[in-house]
Amino acid sequence: MAATQTIKQLLEAGVHFGHQKKRWNPKMKRFIFGEKNGIYIIDLEKTEKALEKALSFLREISANGELVLFVGTKKQAKDVMKEEALRCGMFYVTERWLGGMLTNFTTLKKSIKRHKDIQRMQEDGTMKKLSKKEAAKLTRELAKLNRNLEGVLDMGKLPAAVFVVDSKKEEIAVAEANKLGMAAVGLIDTNCDPDKIDYPIPGNDDAIRSIKLISGMVADAIILGRKAYLDGKAAEKARAAAEAGDEEKVEVDEEAVEDLSKKVLKGKKTAEEEPVAKKTKKITKV
Repeated sequence: MAATQTIKQLLEAGVHFGHQKKRWNPKMKRFIFGEKNGIYIIDLEKTEKALEKALSFLREISANGELVLFVGTKKQAKDVMKEEALRCGMFYVTERWLGGMLTNFTTLKKSIKRHKDIQRMQEDGTMKKLSKKEAAKLTRELAKLNRNLEGVLDMGKLPAAVFVVDSKKEEIAVAEANKLGMAAVGLIDTNCDPDKIDYPIPGNDDAIRSIKLISGMVADAIILGRKAYLDGKAAEKARAAAEAGDEEKVEVDEEAVEDLSKKVLKGKKTAEEEPVAKKTKKITKV
């Protein structure tokens, strides 16, 4: 029943529509059901299986506290990918992919630091002490950095996976992920090379409804994984506190859990002594 419902959703979103026959990659043949009016039709049963496999992987790595980078720079994908990445608390690139964002992460961190330095100059009044020409130059530089780095400013470590819409369009991002041995998950159309993607999801990568549906499912899977990760951390700390507190009651500190979540997303190490559980007065242990 669940499988039928998923295929119905995919069908309604037009995920099954591929590209014209003349614009195809022969490696996608195994995902193609047939053709109609010169357009390839993608086999949604295979899409469903591939989607299930990809979502399971994303839930698993998110449950381990890993990060996922959403990449979608084509016009149809920009807003949707940003929205879904923010919804699940992950990072995104929806403007131009800067070469080396993954393979030269040190340089990326320098650019992020530069952004924060200029921003601080604006906030503390240092910018006002500069000449108009210098201030204008820094303002333009900040705008450019913000446009290109907006979605990764707080990404303190490399992601464990990238999720791309249209691997042909995002070939540089995919190549960098491949080079680092980083998992690539992708919504790929009939003109893409599935061999470059670890978890290919065959489907329409041009229609907004299709992109919205798949990226929404990806975000939902990550949210479930993150919840499992944070619940596990809270339970672990609660057990440790209970063992140390003998007859003291242990309660989960929700604020501490939220703070831990933010630190994990920023790639910061969390100290073992950081409490996500708090003790109250004595009660009888059961």
